[in-house]
Amino acid sequence: MTEQKKRRAYSSALRQEHAQATRQKIATAARELMIAKGYADTTMAEVAREAGVAVQTLYTSCPGGKPALAKLVYDLTLAGDARPTPQSDRPEVQAIIDESDPARKLALYAAMATGILRRVMPVHRVLRAAAAASPADAGLQDVLAGIERDRLRGSRGPAEHLHALGALRPDLPPARAAEQIYVLTSTENFEKLTEVCEWSAAEYEEWLATLLAAALLAPAS
Repeated sequence: MTEQKKRRAYSSALRQEHAQATRQKIATAARELMIAKGYADTTMAEVAREAGVAVQTLYTSCPGGKPALAKLVYDLTLAGDARPTPQSDRPEVQAIIDESDPARKLALYAAMATGILRRVMPVHRVLRAAAAASPADAGLQDVLAGIERDRLRGSRGPAEHLHALGALRPDLPPARAAEQIYVLTSTENFEKLTEVCEWSAAEYEEWLATLLAAALLAPAS
């Protein structure tokens, strides 16, 4: 590699790192404000001030305005960071893929899902409440609908993985298995069990692993 190419690559990496850091600052500030004040009462100017960025920088990072900011908050909270690494390439998912025992795969999946739900529940609750209070806010309604579509699409990965291994029940198509995973791992279920029923996160995780295995896996021969 020539010196010029090295400099360009280094400069590009620095820009990417700076952009990730900026997105993380924006998402952190917006999440804290939305949870404390609600979605409707959180302004873009407040988020920019709390994040320490210019308002124009905020709109550049979230070109769809406030609904896009809500999506950024949800996505980065879901991932746990601003790295552009797909969920499928993260270590938790690789550990599930590498595990040979189907029941243990689902136990690892339940642990990962529980960690994600603990992070996203406060954000999802704020967005649900805002959408219910403002049904005419098409942008926010689209964000929530997109979150659900993404969740259902993401549930196809583990279902198809189990199907490819021959681990699904013989009468259970992968698409139907994905729908069951989608429903069982909903934020609303986690919220009801941990807040209304006062389950611990560990109890939820054990329940989820047991239910997923009972619903999805073929009986042991």
